[in-house]
Order: sequence, then structure tokens, then C-alpha cells
Amino acid sequence: MARLKSLGLYVLAIVFVGAGLLHFLMPEPYLRIMPPYLPAHLLLVYASGAAEIGLGFLLLPKRTRRWGAWGLVALLIAVFPANLYMAQHNEALFQLPAWAVWGRLPLQGVLIWWAWQYTRL
Repeated sequence: MARLKSLGLYVLAIVFVGAGLLHFLMPEPYLRIMPPYLPAHLLLVYASGAAEIGLGFLLLPKRTRRWGAWGLVALLIAVFPANLYMAQHNEALFQLPAWAVWGRLPLQGVLIWWAWQYTRL
């Protein structure tokens, strides 16, 4: 079980570092899901990408793991409105299958649970 949890930690870190890099390499999809009531969309896309990268790396050393995990929990909660906006406005934004955009919402809960697993190590 310890090996599985350790593997999960590295996978989680890779997922967030990779996703964070995409904010800088391909910001357009992230810009399109920003709710209009939020200011400075490009700045927020870059800030959330930098947070994902930084928090992903903070998961790796045992000394900073709790901070990284709690940071990811908070970040995932903070970006939920963008995912909800994407689902509500999918027709205008992406024209993706409804199951895909609505399926992202419970996936946020899974990711929060996954990150939370490392708040206690």
C-alpha cells in the first residue's frame, strides 16, 4: 500500500506540473473558460499555471508535502468556477460532448481527495 501511495504522489505531481506548463504553452483554452466576472484573465491563467507547477513540485520533498497538498486542495476549489462556467457555456466555447465537460466537475472532487491524501504525510 505504501508503494501505491508513493506512486500516486509522483503521478499527482507530474499531472499538476504538466497541466501548469500547458497554461504557459497553450493559454487559449484556459482563457476561454475564464468567467467574465473575473479580471485580468491572462494574468490569472499564468498565476494558476505557476501555482500548479510550484505546488506539484512542493509535493515531492517530504518537508514541503503538506503545504503542496493543501495548496492543491485550495487551488482546485478556487478554479472550480472556471470549470463550471465551461460546462454551462460549452456550446459557445468548445462544443465538446456534454458528458466530458460535466464530467470534469466530479473529477475536481476526485483530484481534491487525491491531493488531500498527502496532507497527512
